[in-house]
Amino acid sequence: MSETAVLQERAITFAGNKIDRADQLRVNPDRLALAWADSRARLLLLEGLDPVPPRDGILATAPIPPGAMLSDHALLGLREDGSPLFVSLIVVKTDEPPTFPPKVWQVIAELNLDEAALYGGARSLVDWHDRHQYCARCGAQTHPVKAGWSRQCGTCSAEHFPRTDPVVIMLAEYEGKVLIARNARFPPRRFSALAGFVEPGETIEEAVRREVWEECGVRCGRVDYLFSQPWPFPSQLMIACVAQALGDALTLDEQEIAEAIWVSRDEVRAALAEDENAAFLPPSSVAVANHMLRHWLGE
Repeated sequence: MSETAVLQERAITFAGNKIDRADQLRVNPDRLALAWADSRARLLLLEGLDPVPPRDGILATAPIPPGAMLSDHALLGLREDGSPLFVSLIVVKTDEPPTFPPKVWQVIAELNLDEAALYGGARSLVDWHDRHQYCARCGAQTHPVKAGWSRQCGTCSAEHFPRTDPVVIMLAEYEGKVLIARNARFPPRRFSALAGFVEPGETIEEAVRREVWEECGVRCGRVDYLFSQPWPFPSQLMIACVAQALGDALTLDEQEIAEAIWVSRDEVRAALAEDENAAFLPPSSVAVANHMLRHWLGE
């Protein structure tokens, strides 16, 4: 991979995790026990699923407390100095609503990029364990195995693995403009790229074409992949693409899309520059859609 590609990946929030995932330790009980007993081992601290406010852009960690059980924790991997990093799989419930609170965004904005990526992976993993404590095959209780990177049923022995749900997110391009839209849940004037889950039996390209057609009534031809973003709310992989539209007439799915507009490079540039007279408000800099618009501008 070229240096340019690495830099591009690391510039995206939740991408660029530098930790060694240490798969060879996950499957070796003796080596895993040594990592747990390592005097340098640390525990990533979470408040429920949320990050603890960081210091100097670094996630909060603590020594493993006396009496803690390895079976209640997952090995996130080894830091650059070789020290093991674990996270508790026991989620302390809070009174927060099931969606993530605004304070999460405030904390993420304070994190270094690689620390945000580390948090994103930990959040998705812990949340998956919390929501998958029973076997999808027989309904019996499951328990963590392989250092927290799978769960096994105690009755039928079925093994279950953390899931990542693929989501295509795309800009449809036509005659020097791109198509952006806003969901009814978005604040007024806030627009982003179209997006949707990849369905069983679909390629990425097919999912892009289907979503643009279903949501905006636009047929597309060629589809080009740009880059991707792990999205830990709860466990998506955003697959960014640009599609070449075959026309610009819009027919909106009003259940999904409140507004959709074609915008020029000048209009996108004004929005990203936070011009008060811009035609729309751009997606958050945390979202991959923001990077997609900048990529389209050639930045």
